[in-house]
Amino acid sequence: MKPAFSVVFLTTLSDAAQGLLIALVGIEVLASLGLIGMPSQTFFVVGAGLSVVLGGLGLIASFFHLGHPERAWRAIAMWRTSWLSRECLALPAFLACGALYGIAHWFGVSYSLWIGMIGVGASAALFVCTAMIYACLRFLQEWATPLTMVNFVLLGCASGFTLATACAAWLAPSSMVGLAVCACLLTLAGCATRVASLQRNARLRPKSTVQSATGIKGPNVVQKSRGFTAGAFNLREFFHGRSAEAIRRIKWTFLIGAFGVPFALMLLGMGAQSIALFCLAAVTQYLGLVAERWFFFAEARHPQNIYYARACNSA
Repeated sequence: MKPAFSVVFLTTLSDAAQGLLIALVGIEVLASLGLIGMPSQTFFVVGAGLSVVLGGLGLIASFFHLGHPERAWRAIAMWRTSWLSRECLALPAFLACGALYGIAHWFGVSYSLWIGMIGVGASAALFVCTAMIYACLRFLQEWATPLTMVNFVLLGCASGFTLATACAAWLAPSSMVGLAVCACLLTLAGCATRVASLQRNARLRPKSTVQSATGIKGPNVVQKSRGFTAGAFNLREFFHGRSAEAIRRIKWTFLIGAFGVPFALMLLGMGAQSIALFCLAAVTQYLGLVAERWFFFAEARHPQNIYYARACNSA
């Protein structure tokens, strides 16, 4: 598939925002139970504000994927059957919960935790909707697996907890180590499940053939050309245009950038109590996850490419 950067930024930004809000609410739950000290209200206000900004940037990025942005409101029309329509409803709901959560802490109201719990529910719903947009496509074998949802949740939570650690190093030092440990564990878990999906996808074999793609039942069908010379939608939108070597480089780039380097920086940050190292870990991990999400889309082999294989090979 050809990755659309608008969708890459939508999913990575909103996933980080969701993970960050979950981390904030988790800290407040533990503090309410008396297991840790309650951080300052500023920590929650800044964290919630950052979550809303990231989610809002993701929402803005999604508009660049639309041919007619002025008709974006119609995206919710099929909410009964479409995961995309449900995502269009869940994302604004999540942003509203994040904003209310920050406002509640700004004014110091007692029911902020309840708002946060609703926000966690909205975050979970958004994770499910976003992941199912891809996992429900059975004809794309690389996506049609429970690992798709697992990876969306774990990678989003990992980046969100890393951001929360950077915020805590600045505004709530007492919560910093706990958040850093959670971020490291989530990063390791995300790495393990992402590697598992890479190994699974490497073993996949296409279910379609040239015969099924063309409707010709002969045993020795060989496609010599695509039948036309001009450009077409099928050629632009279903080929990423990168060589196999470039794809391998991107794979190793995201494995190192999204998992290896941030994990090492988090460990160093815990030892040095360094805000700069935690911030660097958050930025590095996000950039690595942008590469990961690009690879996620590029890795999917659309069945139509069998018919246009000659066009791809001769390009």
